[in-house]
Amino acid sequence: MMRLHEILHPSAGTILISEWLTGTTERARAAADAVAEEWAAGEAPPARLSQHMFVDTAGSGLLHYAQWTSDEDHLAWAREHRGSVISRVDTRVPGIERPGLNRTRLRRSLVHDAESPAGVLVVTMGRPDAHEEPVPQAPGLLAEHLHVTTDGERAIVFTEWTDSAAYETSTSVATAAAADPYAKAPHAKTPHAPYAKTKTYILHSA
Repeated sequence: MMRLHEILHPSAGTILISEWLTGTTERARAAADAVAEEWAAGEAPPARLSQHMFVDTAGSGLLHYAQWTSDEDHLAWAREHRGSVISRVDTRVPGIERPGLNRTRLRRSLVHDAESPAGVLVVTMGRPDAHEEPVPQAPGLLAEHLHVTTDGERAIVFTEWTDSAAYETSTSVATAAAADPYAKAPHAKTPHAPYAKTKTYILHSA
């Protein structure tokens, strides 16, 4: 799977992150295919520097990750084109829930291993104050990328892992260590903050 540090664009003035809830794996992939076909059919707006989609491994939906030159440029495009694109996608996959768009800035990017392929992307949404410290290094953790919404109300953390087993093992070990007052584990902090929403994804298309 493509690594996030490989797609981060130096000219990006804003990073747009949004979730689409589809309910099933089949509907998620159908929605992703429909969006990919929309991209291929139309001329890419110059202000859109990159756009990627990730499919939730649990089958509940998609995650969109788009880099634009600015929020203003994206809004100008959205006013003219977004409605028709969404309408065509919804005709093919009706009933998609869209909780909302997060306009973010990349605040921190730590790459521990730039060469190994990532088997899974873990995305955690929570309070910014709960993510002030980096995710502790753990076996299988390749990188961490912290995004914060422009209103400062939400942090969205992307962590890349070699595979789901490495992430799950780290979570179990850290949770057990955090509950043990005598534990000395270097990654005793859990990979995601309390009260945060965490999902795992794999890349669908770029």
